Amino acid sequence: MSKLGTAFSEGIIAFIATNIDDIIILLIFFSQIDVNFRRRHILLGQYLGFAAIIIASLPGFFGGLVVQREWIGLLGLLPIAIGIQQLVSTKEETTTVQTVSSDFNQFTPTNPVLSFIVSILHPHTYKVAAVTVANGGDNISIYIPLFAGHDLTSLGVILSIFFIMVGVWCAIAYFLSRQPTIADILSRYGKAIVPFVLIGLGLFIMYERGTFTLLP
Repeated sequence: MSKLGTAFSEGIIAFIATNIDDIIILLIFFSQIDVNFRRRHILLGQYLGFAAIIIASLPGFFGGLVVQREWIGLLGLLPIAIGIQQLVSTKEETTTVQTVSSDFNQFTPTNPVLSFIVSILHPHTYKVAAVTVANGGDNISIYIPLFAGHDLTSLGVILSIFFIMVGVWCAIAYFLSRQPTIADILSRYGKAIVPFVLIGLGLFIMYERGTFTLLP
């Protein structure tokens, strides 16, 4: 029982230590919610992205290969690409967002199961997932040795804690984004700064992981 208690504690500590910066990213995402970009896209994207990080970390549990930090840093190209794409398409989105949003709403299924499937397949979900993977790429180097030190039962406890904490993290970020002062600042400047935040995030990820040393 003490071993499971240790796994429980390590799961909470490891998640908080490796995902503090995710709160800022989530705050920016929640500030952009509209008729086309929904809360469910953020939540599903977070879970998909985090699941990819966990899968990439599982070789540590099985005693497999460890991914080099420098190559992990290449994940920084994902938020850079998304940021540039948003900068390029800003004018087009401004003139067409209402039409696209209304057309999308016309084809939104009322069946909850179909609605869930559509949300998973929506491009916004994958954008959130891509940023989540890129921002959490360095987590792999921490999760690999963490997983390697536990048996299957303890690993199950840690993974359960991780996926519960993803939902808690989203709830905290959403609550903060609804506060009047924070919401006002984000509504005024959020969409304008998002592309630059994403590009800066990508460059920082690559710099911090030493990815630029791969250049000839």
